[in-house]
Amino acid sequence: MTPIKIFDTTLRDGEQSPGVNLNQLEKLELAKQLERFGVDILEAGFPASSKGDFEAVKKIAETVKDVSVTGLARAVKSDIDACRDALKDATNPRVHIFIATSPIHMKYKLNKTPEEVIETAVEMVKYGKQFFDHVEWSAEDASRSDLPFLAEIIEKVIDAGATVINLPDTVGYTMPREYGAMFKYMKDNVPNIEQVDLSCHCHNDLGMALANSFAAIENGATQVEGAINGIGERAGNAALEEFAVALQIRNDYYPFYTNLILNETKRTSDMVSKFTGMTVPGNKAVVGRNAFAHESGIHQDGVLKNAETYEIITPELVGVHSNNLVLGKHSGRHAFTDKIKQLGYQLPEAKLKEAFKAFKSLTDHKKEVTDDDLFAILTDIQTDTSNVKRYQLDHFFVQYGSNHQPEATISLTTPSSQSVEKTTTGAGSVEALYHTLDAIFVEETHLTDFQLSSIGQGRDALAEVHVSLTVDGHHVSGRGSAQDVLEAAILAYINGVNRAIYQKKAS
Repeated sequence: MTPIKIFDTTLRDGEQSPGVNLNQLEKLELAKQLERFGVDILEAGFPASSKGDFEAVKKIAETVKDVSVTGLARAVKSDIDACRDALKDATNPRVHIFIATSPIHMKYKLNKTPEEVIETAVEMVKYGKQFFDHVEWSAEDASRSDLPFLAEIIEKVIDAGATVINLPDTVGYTMPREYGAMFKYMKDNVPNIEQVDLSCHCHNDLGMALANSFAAIENGATQVEGAINGIGERAGNAALEEFAVALQIRNDYYPFYTNLILNETKRTSDMVSKFTGMTVPGNKAVVGRNAFAHESGIHQDGVLKNAETYEIITPELVGVHSNNLVLGKHSGRHAFTDKIKQLGYQLPEAKLKEAFKAFKSLTDHKKEVTDDDLFAILTDIQTDTSNVKRYQLDHFFVQYGSNHQPEATISLTTPSSQSVEKTTTGAGSVEALYHTLDAIFVEETHLTDFQLSSIGQGRDALAEVHVSLTVDGHHVSGRGSAQDVLEAAILAYINGVNRAIYQKKAS
């Protein structure tokens, strides 16, 4: 069995998904979960892109130790310098340098000749090698590049010190047979190719990302790049959880394996979904809520007789457990502490007290508290920015009916510690609430997206709201959960504005 290294780019390419905006604390929590999941390489961000990204990569590099942390860099010295500085405290750092190699990119984007691209690539790999033992070099838009030119530049960057060669399908254009043939061509035509790991990075514009990733390993790739839940630019990347589970289920067919801890799959997927606001479709492979549901009577009968008749993946394999009662209103601090450790969280004493208080408050309204409920509490507690002065909800009141225009009254404590109360109206109750919040905020806000979902099942399930908005022209996202839908909507909007305040303080 041949090991396949997993290169996770959820925090870099995944964060480039439209509408996704992660702060440093959220990135750090995701990095710790990805470490628990067992990824081999963690692309923590693009340090040269912003001060915030630099600090996030730096903090991740200082914190996670059982994974190789990498930063992305263009073929520019200042980008490589930023990676060097951000990753100086990492246990096993590496740099990921890219430059485009397709004719259309070289001509119209880079405005360079093929010879100039080779010269730049070689020079920057040599420069990066001064600071990093591991240098990954990516041929951007490799799948639309001329193969003889690609082979030439690969041979030269390997001689310059590259240890990983990545051939991405940057725009999701290629088909599996073509993509596999590109890897075979490099294996056959690059004399020093055995000195490096070959890596694939596939986008899903035509729905081929996972199939192309398998075509790559069938033809010599030993590293697969992707993101949890398949998030990323445009239509996203190959979904790493799908790739790993497919290898496990079809180990009779593929002589490969990964180091991913598969029973951490669902928890990792849920955390990425919650932090990014990108809801996992019910019919998504491996982690969708319907992945283990059987509606057809014939299927139900078969599963009851023998689960293997229609279930090729057991829920336990990916960490899916039934939402039985886990804790209740009479549960004490000790039981609560043990449970959150089982869920993979480590909280300092102050956060633990806050989480327990939130749990006790929830049990006043909800008889059965599930893992999903606790997960919502814990992720909010872990990524709270309470050290920054912010807006806080004091109370709200909504009056509406079939023959009455909705009217909302909200009282907030502002970052300047003043209590402000306003009342406005709207076409609907949520609009009235948001008009009222806009009247209180000193920041200029504009809502761009609103999503409502439930955490768990039943009439007492928590409501969860994700919003996208601009605050003083800067895009942010916010989320809120509560038993009441309207309260969740308020908390999400306030959270988005508070995140903007936090980002401004951190920049």
